[in-house]
Amino acid sequence: MPISRRSEIAKARRLYADEELACALKETVYALDSRTIDLCLTLFRWASFRTTKAAIKLHTLLDLRGPIPTFIEITEGKLHDVNILDSLLIEPGAFYIMDRGYLAFARLYRLHQAQAWFVIRAKDNLRFIRHSSQPIDYAQGLRSDHLGVLRGFYARKHYPEKLRRIHYYDVENDKMFVFLTNHLGLEPLTVCQLYKSRWQVELFFKWIKQHLRIKAFYGTSANAVKTQIWSAICIYVLIAILKKELKLPQSLHSILQVFSVNVFAKVPLVELLADSPSQTYPLLDCNQLMFNEL
Repeated sequence: MPISRRSEIAKARRLYADEELACALKETVYALDSRTIDLCLTLFRWASFRTTKAAIKLHTLLDLRGPIPTFIEITEGKLHDVNILDSLLIEPGAFYIMDRGYLAFARLYRLHQAQAWFVIRAKDNLRFIRHSSQPIDYAQGLRSDHLGVLRGFYARKHYPEKLRRIHYYDVENDKMFVFLTNHLGLEPLTVCQLYKSRWQVELFFKWIKQHLRIKAFYGTSANAVKTQIWSAICIYVLIAILKKELKLPQSLHSILQVFSVNVFAKVPLVELLADSPSQTYPLLDCNQLMFNEL
């Protein structure tokens, strides 16, 4: 990541450092996720993904105070998500929220050894040995809170320490979630709320998708595609800075949406935003670049 981008991201993070999280934690909370961007194989031979398809992946680590992207990696579409954990500079004391695509116990153990916390959704075939159970409030949707270790030779070899497994039932969607975390003392409902907060990274990807509706490329090289993606990310960060410095009341995504449909309007920013304080705009379809939803 170029120095100029790092400096603007650092500035944005400083401006949002005092923002409160939904789960009222003082620690930094990151959400890690990725999206696949489909490309035309005829034009983008360098991004070969499948027999008839080209693609790249956009990996993002989002500081949920803001939210501000703190790490961006653009890779070939074939790269598995868990490999990105090897590229992260782990912040001791921070929380890393991930979906089950990042469930690799050797890598999670490196997070644990770096004194960072993680909350990750478990896979259905997780093998776990329960050592003890902790009290829960059934009315909050909690179904169990267990301390234990992984079952299986290789799983125990890769992660030999205790883990915490929490079952949570989402009444609204009639769905059961199972979470793993290395934080043994956090309130069980807070663990569930931490995972729920990763929806912000979904909004980030949707906004990037909206701003990749490009019918004519500046070029078909890897550098040209990455430049277009970085342009959208830079705009996102600059508007985040603008929101904070001008003390705009709208949410970051509301401001981004207003700007996206008034890009050529010669109107003062305050007046433009005053006319659309809470209006939202639907994401339009994109034929050239599409994100694969999980």
